[in-house]
Amino acid sequence: MQKWFGNLGQTVPIQLEFRRKDGQPVKNATVKVKGLGTEQLPLFNNKDSIYGEIKVSNIPGKKFEHQGIKVQLLGQIELASERGHPHDFLSLVRDLSPPGDLVQQEKYSFEFNDVEMQYDSYRGLQVRLRYILRVTVSKGYGGSVKDFPFWVRNFEPLAPPATGPPIKASVGSMLRLPQSGTLHPVAACGGASAVAPGTSMTMRWRVGIEECLHIEFEYDKAKYHLKDTVVGKIYFLLVRIKLKHMEVEIRRRETTGSGQTAHNENETLAKYEIMDGAPVRGEAIPIRLFLSPYDLTPTYKLVHNKFSVKYFLNLVLVDEEDRARTSSRQEIQLYRASDASQANGLPAAAATLIS
Repeated sequence: MQKWFGNLGQTVPIQLEFRRKDGQPVKNATVKVKGLGTEQLPLFNNKDSIYGEIKVSNIPGKKFEHQGIKVQLLGQIELASERGHPHDFLSLVRDLSPPGDLVQQEKYSFEFNDVEMQYDSYRGLQVRLRYILRVTVSKGYGGSVKDFPFWVRNFEPLAPPATGPPIKASVGSMLRLPQSGTLHPVAACGGASAVAPGTSMTMRWRVGIEECLHIEFEYDKAKYHLKDTVVGKIYFLLVRIKLKHMEVEIRRRETTGSGQTAHNENETLAKYEIMDGAPVRGEAIPIRLFLSPYDLTPTYKLVHNKFSVKYFLNLVLVDEEDRARTSSRQEIQLYRASDASQANGLPAAAATLIS
C-alpha cells in the first residue's frame, strides 16, 4: 500500500493511498530524480485500473466550507521550451463530493477502470511525460490542489530466438573520403526490416578512410530488449594509420519538435575502451556489451507528435597524437520485455566487456 501526504501548508491536508483490489501491495518503480538521487513511485501498466482512497481533513476546531471535491487522472507531456504549459493527452475525472461543509476527516474511494496509458513515463533532458492524480478541493477564489505522481511502463513480448539460417544485412558501406577526414558509413539500408521473425541476422556496419583504414563492425541484430547483450566483432580490413585505442559508446538522442523546429539533445550513456594498442590488418576484436546496468528506455518514435528518443552505437578511434577520429552513429532499436518473457528467454547477465 503506497501512501502520499499533502503539504500541511495547504488550506486543507490531503492524503492519498494507492491500493489494489486484491489486497496485494502496489508495485513501485525506482525513478531517478535530477540531482536528488532516486524516488519510489507507484507502478502501473497500460489498461490497469487505478484504485485507492483519498482523505481530506478539516482544520482542527474549524469548519471548512468547500464547493466540491474531485480527483483527476492526467497524462501530460511538458517540454523544457514550454515549461508551465503541459500538453494533456489523457484526462479523466471523478467527482468525490458535492459542495458542503468539512467538519472532520472524510474518506473517499476512487477508481479509474482499464485506463488507456499507451505511453511510458519518461524524464529526459528537455521533455518529460508524466501521469498524476490531481485532487482538488474547490473553495471560492482559492481551494486546495495536490498532485500525486505515478509511473507507467509498458512491455513487448520477447523476440523469438533465431531458428533459420543466418542472413547478413549490410547496414553501411565504405565512403570515399580524403585521408584527413573522419570515419563515416553510408546511410543504412532498409532491407533488414523485411527479414522474417525468428531468422538469424548479422548486421554489418562498414566505415573507413580511403586507402588508410577500413573497419567492419558486425553485430548480431538490430533490436534489443533493455536487459539484452550486444554481441559482435570488429574487423580491421586495412590499417595504414597509427591508432592508439578504440572505444564503443552508447548514445541517446532526444528530439523535440519536427522539421525546421526540431531540436536534438545528445547524451553519452556508456563508454568502453575495447582496444588498447595498435591493431594489425586481419585482426578481429570480439565485444560483448551488456545493456542492463544502464538507465535506458525503449526507443520512442513521435510520442503524441511531441518527441522521439533514439539510441546509437558509436565507434571512437584515437590515433597516437590523441586525435579522435569518430565514426557516424549506427542506430539500434530498444524495447522493454516483460520479466516473464525474459525468464523464458536468455538470462540477463552482469556488465562486462570481452576484448
